[in-house]
Amino acid sequence: MTFKLAASPHSHQRRTTQQVMRWVYLALIPGVIALIYFFGWGVVWQLGLAIITAWGAEAACMGLRGRPIGFAWRDHTALVTAILLAISIPGLAPWWLIVIGTAFSIVVVKHVYGGVGQNIFNPAMAGYVLLLISFPVQMTSWPLPQEISQFDLSFMDSASVIFTGFTPAGYNLEQLRMGADGLTMATPLDSLRTALNHQLTMSEALQQPIFGDLAGLGWQWVNIAFLLGGLVLLKQRIISWHIPGGMLLGLLIPATLAWMFAPDQSVSPLMHLLSGATMLGAFFIATDPVTAATSNRGRLYFGLLIGFIVFAIRTWGGYPDAVAFAVLLANMTVPIIDKYTQPVAYGHGGRS
Repeated sequence: MTFKLAASPHSHQRRTTQQVMRWVYLALIPGVIALIYFFGWGVVWQLGLAIITAWGAEAACMGLRGRPIGFAWRDHTALVTAILLAISIPGLAPWWLIVIGTAFSIVVVKHVYGGVGQNIFNPAMAGYVLLLISFPVQMTSWPLPQEISQFDLSFMDSASVIFTGFTPAGYNLEQLRMGADGLTMATPLDSLRTALNHQLTMSEALQQPIFGDLAGLGWQWVNIAFLLGGLVLLKQRIISWHIPGGMLLGLLIPATLAWMFAPDQSVSPLMHLLSGATMLGAFFIATDPVTAATSNRGRLYFGLLIGFIVFAIRTWGGYPDAVAFAVLLANMTVPIIDKYTQPVAYGHGGRS
């Protein structure tokens, strides 16, 4: 038997940024397909607009910084940012919304801070929060799931709504969001918040047609699809379990306690896990290696913090889904988390 001596680091797998990002956007495919299936072709148009804007903004910034422009297409970080932002906004949102958000994510959040590896905030979530605060009506106008919608929009019908605000038949977005009872419907988490604010019990709130067997119609399967993609990333060791596990645990523990003590006034743990952007956030957003904590223990604390903030904002805050805010707030704590969770070098851990 022979042994090979080599200097550290000793790594069995060496992946480039391009390879890691490729695995990320491939793992997103199940969730994207589920979004298209349940919420229509508008998702495809948003993806196209976001990718074109991201590549253009990336190339422009690289050129201005004197860097090779071709790197904008070879490095897949801009592509992943575009995909994450595009699938986070309503599929029928006006075209300029995704253009503004994507350009802000690439130009300001990424390149103003120095480009790849230098940004302190998650670019996609910073762009999302900018849009949510600036254009709250457009950002909360999600279409109904296809199974309860009165309208079956084609690929070109969706394009017409995105670029003109109306379908070829003359329906606007507000009309497209009306259910069979003539009432405009919101997302499951938003519907629950509104119902509870009107003093309805949880069982009464869940009678609305927007809810399914597990959580919200469409949303429950979208979250399961993103969970499957996340498990692929775990299996390929693109991400570790600490951040997604910590985030889901940080959300599940307070949600379970609230459900146990006040079931008629609290969202169920399963609803928290399978609604909104929970699984997308846990496996694809919070795990961004640039803006997350670096040690395993730090990643676990980072994930736990995100999960608790999501629960707190959903329960007491002003927004029904809180993943973007939670991730950005946790990004600000990374330096202090890293300071107190870095492993101590051998021989330097004792008292002086």
